[in-house]
Parts: sequence; C-alpha cells; structure tokens
Amino acid sequence: MDALPYIILGLFILAIVIVALNIKIVPQSKAYVLERLGAYQTTWQTGIHFKIPLFERVAKMVSLKEQVVDFPPQPVITKDNVTMQIDTVVFYQITDPKLYCYGVERPLSAIENLTATTLRNIIGELELDHTLTSRDTINAKIRGILDEATDAWGIKVNRVELKNILPPKEIQDAMEKQMKAERERREAILRAEGEKESQVLVAEGQKTSKILAAEADKQAAILRAEAVKEAKIRESEGEAQAIIAVEEARAKAIQLINESEPSNAFLTIRSLDAFEKAADGQATKIIIPSEIQGMAGLAKGIVESVKE
Repeated sequence: MDALPYIILGLFILAIVIVALNIKIVPQSKAYVLERLGAYQTTWQTGIHFKIPLFERVAKMVSLKEQVVDFPPQPVITKDNVTMQIDTVVFYQITDPKLYCYGVERPLSAIENLTATTLRNIIGELELDHTLTSRDTINAKIRGILDEATDAWGIKVNRVELKNILPPKEIQDAMEKQMKAERERREAILRAEGEKESQVLVAEGQKTSKILAAEADKQAAILRAEAVKEAKIRESEGEAQAIIAVEEARAKAIQLINESEPSNAFLTIRSLDAFEKAADGQATKIIIPSEIQGMAGLAKGIVESVKE
C-alpha cells in the first residue's frame, strides 16, 4: 500500500514524458510527412503538432528551401566525336513533400542520373564549337526536361547550369593556338586600320592646308587688286582735281583780263607768248595768221616809238 503513490507518480511522469516526446514543432521552411501504422496520414506544416504514440511516426522531414546540388563531371561525346567532361549544377525545390517521400527512391540520385542522360542526348546532337557557344540553350533544354520529369517526384527544377566544359588536352591546345592566331589577326587588322586612318588624316590635313593657302592667295590678290583700284581712283581723282584747278585758274585769269579791259597791244603780246610756248623751240615751221602778223607789226612800231 505504501508503494502505490510512487507507482502512480511514476506513471504520471511517464505519461508526461510520452506526451512531451510526441509533441512536434515544425520550424519555418520545413514539412514533416506523418505515417499512421505504416500508411501516409498527413503532412505537417509550420507549427505545433501531436502524434499518437506507437501508432504514428514522422516518416520524413523535408526542407522546402531551394537547394543546390553539384554533380561530378560526366563524359559526353559531341556530334563530331569529341569526348568532353561536363559537370552540372542543379537548383531545385521540393514542392510536394508526399510525392518527394513516396515518388522515387533516392531522389537526388535519380536527378543526377536523369541529368547525365539528358546531357548526353543534347550534347550528342551538337558539334564541339556549337557546344562551347550554346550554354544558355543547353541549360534551358536540360531544365525543361528535368522539370517535367521531376513533377511526379514533387520536385521543381528552377535552374540548371553547366559549370565546366573540359575538352581533351589536344583540343584545348588547338583552341588556344586558334585563339592566339585570331588575336594576332585582329591586332594586324587594327594596326592596318590605324595606319590607314593616319594616312587619311595626313592627306586631309595637307588638302586642307593647300585649300587654306589657295584661299589666302586669293584673298591677297583680291586685296591687292582693290588697293590698285583705289590708288588709280585716287590718282584719277587727283588728276581731275588738278585739271579742274588749272581750268578754274585759267577761267579766273580770263575773267580778270576781261574785267581789266586789256588793250590790243597786250592781247597781241599774249598771243605771241602763246605761239612761243607752242613752238617750244622744236617746231621748224610756224604759220601765223595774217591778223596776228598785223598785230605783230603794230606791236613792233609801238616798241620802237617807245625807245625813241
């Protein structure tokens, strides 16, 4: 009778322990697959849950985060019979924990094998050069095939990347030589284009210089012609002004003579002076009108009478 309370206390503690062990808290981004008597019962999402002892068990704890798996290099043969080593990286996410748990045995191994066979099929239809330059196309094709095949496993393939493409050593050497030759060819083309542009610039500079020199000569000739023209105009204006001044002086002299009412003797003397200037010591014969001859005789008589 004295041991009964201890038995009850022990049973109570055991019950508490059993209850505590069967309370499950599912963290964020996790899901628990629950089985009852070996059959699928439900999927626990984030939160607190209680399972029946001995009858229910957590069959699998599944992460719902996006996961990355890096598969080792796989030997593949291209269409032109070149063997290469290609390793892939697959980004996937579990969308249905039940299908992931019961859909396929060892899902990651299944994805790896499916990736390898798909990669061989795709690369086998491409040549080496096309394989090296078509990563995006190859990635898209593999992702589409894997995503469709893994739907039945509760897996969604988000991305597939070809991490490395390693051709044989001799192919790599040939590619390096080809790339070196291509770089040298581009360098030669760039050098030739630079020399061509330099020659063109020099020719254009010489052309521009000649054009400017010709334009300068033309402007100088125009300026000289305008200067000569202005000088001639000024010279003509000076001559015209001189002629006008002489004529004005002559007119003024005539006016003064007319105003002084000169005698016939004065007019005769002026006439003789004019003839003397006309002869200028060079004429061999001078014809004098009779009127002037008479005036000359009259002038001579006047002079002689003055002398007496």
